[in-house]
Amino acid sequence: MSGRLVVALMTKWCTLPTQPAAAPIPLHLSRPALLRPPPLYAPPRATRTIAMNTTNQDQDSLDALFKQKRILRSNVRKALKSMDPTLRSHEDNAIQNIVLEAPWFKSCQRLCAYISCSALREVDTSKLLSEILQSPLKEGDVQLRKKLYVPRVEDKNSHMRMLNISCIDDLVANSMNILEPAPVDSGGNEREDVMQASDPVDLLLLPGLAFDRSGRRLGRGGGYYDTFLTRYQELAKAHNWNQPLLVALSYSTQILDEGVIPITPHDVLVDALVSPAGVIPISPAAFDSA
Repeated sequence: MSGRLVVALMTKWCTLPTQPAAAPIPLHLSRPALLRPPPLYAPPRATRTIAMNTTNQDQDSLDALFKQKRILRSNVRKALKSMDPTLRSHEDNAIQNIVLEAPWFKSCQRLCAYISCSALREVDTSKLLSEILQSPLKEGDVQLRKKLYVPRVEDKNSHMRMLNISCIDDLVANSMNILEPAPVDSGGNEREDVMQASDPVDLLLLPGLAFDRSGRRLGRGGGYYDTFLTRYQELAKAHNWNQPLLVALSYSTQILDEGVIPITPHDVLVDALVSPAGVIPISPAAFDSA
């Protein structure tokens, strides 16, 4: 029997899955300096989900798509590994400076951001986190600091929480040597979970392995961000909050041609990319926030 399955997108946290041997596929990399408008088929923000028909052949089709993703992940990892360290450092600085000057970043009051992992060759976020935690906003005579939530992996079943931190010292290394917040603060109090917060976040800064200019994002395969984003979007809808702006940070070599990244269930489109060349707005919400 056929039906309609509406699915929402996402990605994984910081794990390094072993890749099966497979013939490499070529990567057609886009030119990051060309900041193009979104394609005409990009759906509006309120319905930025992927719809797929369900048929008796679905499982075979999904298996083929997952295989494509595994091969693509392997190729992108190789490209990142071969990236010149000097170029990487230059792009890290450029991307973070662009974020710091973006109107949507300056105006946000609450946000979720990932803690970059150098072993995974993620775009560095250390400067961003430092600025957020050290530099309060000024509103008249009142100083307001942005409220920051960062990820903590709870188990191997794609369960990740976003917990509030107030300083870099709140982060500790986990078993994979990735920094994350301890569940309680120095006073023994439980950290605030963004899912229990009384106010919504305005912005999520996302990692990933590859992206394109239509908003597709290839994660690392663990499903941590997929699961979290789905839960948070449902929470925002239930509270009648505005959906947060989803912004992915990307090295130039991670931006691929449209159509290269396969679409599978649970894939959510991002609203904008930040590359070393600038902000690439995708959804109407990103253009409105520019």
